[in-house]
Amino acid sequence: MAATDKLSARLRNEGEGDASGGTFAKGNVSHTARRADKDDATNTAADDSEDERVPRTLRDAPAKSDRALATAKMNGRRDKPNKSSKARAKSTDKEESKNKEKKRVPDKLEKEILARSEKYQRGLKLTSTGDDGKEPVAAIKVRSKKAQPKIEHEKRRREHAIIDAARSEMLLTEQAGYLEAEGEMERTYKVTQDQLADSLDINSRAKIFDLKLEEFGPYVMDYTSNGRHLLVGGRKGHLATMDWRSGRLGAEFHVRETIRDVCWLHNENLFAVAQKRYAYIYDHSGAEVHCLQKHVEPTALGFLPFHFLLASTGMTGRLMYQDVTEGRIIGEHKPGYGPNHVLKVNPYNAVVHMGHGNGIVTMWSPRQSQPLAKMLCHKGPVQAMAIDRSGTYMATSGLDGSLKIWDIRNFKSLHEYSTMRPAQSLDISQRGLLAAGWGANVTVWKDALVSKVDAPYMKRLLPSTTVSDLRFVPYDDVLGYGHSSGISSIVIPGAGEPNFDAFVANPFETTKQRQEAEVKQLLDKLAPETIQHDPTFIGRLDPRSRDERQLELLESRRDQYAKDKADGKYLDNEVKNKMKGRNSSAKRFARKRANNIMDLKKLNAIESAEKAKLENEAKRRKIPESEKGALGRFYDEKRATD
Repeated sequence: MAATDKLSARLRNEGEGDASGGTFAKGNVSHTARRADKDDATNTAADDSEDERVPRTLRDAPAKSDRALATAKMNGRRDKPNKSSKARAKSTDKEESKNKEKKRVPDKLEKEILARSEKYQRGLKLTSTGDDGKEPVAAIKVRSKKAQPKIEHEKRRREHAIIDAARSEMLLTEQAGYLEAEGEMERTYKVTQDQLADSLDINSRAKIFDLKLEEFGPYVMDYTSNGRHLLVGGRKGHLATMDWRSGRLGAEFHVRETIRDVCWLHNENLFAVAQKRYAYIYDHSGAEVHCLQKHVEPTALGFLPFHFLLASTGMTGRLMYQDVTEGRIIGEHKPGYGPNHVLKVNPYNAVVHMGHGNGIVTMWSPRQSQPLAKMLCHKGPVQAMAIDRSGTYMATSGLDGSLKIWDIRNFKSLHEYSTMRPAQSLDISQRGLLAAGWGANVTVWKDALVSKVDAPYMKRLLPSTTVSDLRFVPYDDVLGYGHSSGISSIVIPGAGEPNFDAFVANPFETTKQRQEAEVKQLLDKLAPETIQHDPTFIGRLDPRSRDERQLELLESRRDQYAKDKADGKYLDNEVKNKMKGRNSSAKRFARKRANNIMDLKKLNAIESAEKAKLENEAKRRKIPESEKGALGRFYDEKRATD
């Protein structure tokens, strides 16, 4: 080591001389290096001869303190460690670390990660990304010493998950783009699909098509969660599944019965169909798997992917929940508003929204007999409904011709739009675009949920048709809609999410990946009891102790008793004569007291009543046997019973 230090110092000095005078030569370098190597070899041989105290490899090298202890033991004495020097070293290290933390300023990359992590935080404020070695764990005081490390570990794990999620966003290179007008006089809704196709690539241009199926319309449709497979159903019984990107047909058959709605289940292997009498489940080949006879005359279907529940409503007005993995009926509710054909599932909290004929929208959970909330949305029947994927906004349309945007968090109306005819179908894309189908028109609004817009974003007219259903394709800028003449597909720039999570929905998944995802979904299946209007309520901890909870419960019961006593709900209070007649409060109180008290007056009344009864029986005329006839015996039995 000494020779190496000399060599580096010598080279540094010669380099400085070269920088100053410019006389540094290549030969001098080689000569100096050879001379240094010779000195290094001499020093190494001398060190090896000293009882092999210096190891030849780093693996054989003991620690410095161990080497000192071994030397002291050979000399027959043991050195005592100097505590004061150790304490001074520790204090110096702490001061240096504190000074480094104070001087350290987050760099540009760390600031960006902290800014991106805000959307993933739920009551947890991060101040560091962990790159500096800090573990920003908030101080949580608990009485149990065993629970404290577990809480800190869970806190640290959550912080790392938030930072990893923020870092993964930096790998999302795709960005969403919208259709923009060049000048003030140009409008985006005037751009037709033919004009848009001229500026698209071959793959995107193939997504614009019109499939004419005039014989079995109108059609309803649904896309899988990854946007790869399409399910269409005609009103007159035509069913078909396909991989619409590649144009490969999966299954096509005719059920010879009225079809009102179709719905994919957890993946493209199973789908449900609302037919005339019952709801049916079919597989990817078109074979019938189940006939759900509890779902009578269904008109609308909805699937809860995290709970594996199929929800339906129909002409009976009932809301049915059925577990597709076990086949059990989880819940059955009857709102009491008559037949219903509008049902949507909130993707955020899995609450089912139902639109009724009196303009009311109710929200349901399978384990609660009463609705979670009720909203009067329209003056007439609700025709269509859509909910964004964040669960914040809801769009409804009614027969009064209005299209309203609602904030579900506070159940208030934000703004209102109007259409020439009542919208029969609504849908909200992943990027917040609102689409409405009314008559032969399809209208799309941009930023319509946040603010009131004056003009639509895009629109299309398909003459001689009536739009019956429309759906945005997940992770793609495509809108598909069914009408009386078949199905159509148009391109809506900026509608889909450009970056997808392969662990959530993979449009390019293989058969093996689909099988693994199915098993994982079944293992992560949630219980129906977890469906609440506020999903963050599940898992909250009550910071109060057991004694504090009991004390608060006792105080609330005392307050309720005092309130009821003041309202006159107990008999020890003064009874007020609030109404006239036999059924007044005073009369009821008097009758209760009279029935419980046996005084002399009451006993005399009972005796007089019994005496009168005996006298009446004695006054009855006895009929002789000659006048009884053949049926006289039955008259005697009847009188005896009377």
